[in-house]
Amino acid sequence: MKTKTIIGWREWLSLPELNLERIKAKIDTGARTSTLHAFEVETYRDADIDMVRFLMHPLQDNTDIVRECRARVIDERWVTDSGGHKEKRFVIQTSVKLAQREWPIEITLTNRDTMKFRMLLGRTAMKNIIVDPSSSYLFSRL
Repeated sequence: MKTKTIIGWREWLSLPELNLERIKAKIDTGARTSTLHAFEVETYRDADIDMVRFLMHPLQDNTDIVRECRARVIDERWVTDSGGHKEKRFVIQTSVKLAQREWPIEITLTNRDTMKFRMLLGRTAMKNIIVDPSSSYLFSRL
């Protein structure tokens, strides 16, 4: 049996394959899939592989810092947000690093400029994780 990691309802995590060394995420057990802030999203092909290039602001309330990210597109899915709005989103797979653990997750891309968190960590990404809703930032700021 694998060890369970206890995390708070919000945590700093890293997406090393996207060169995002730290990003504040809301741990959202109500969301099936994880979501990452993205704008100026463009698809392209590289050696017959569907890819996506996007920009993102890794820190909330700070649009001065912009990161360019690139990833392989693994799917396009219709996603219904918490307000009931449906949107077709690109899906990528990348690794997430949290609490000395690193594992692959799927992430949908959407513009979260008006949202408090640049990322939601959805329940399908939470294998062997227990969420303590009374705690925040149980792990250091990466």
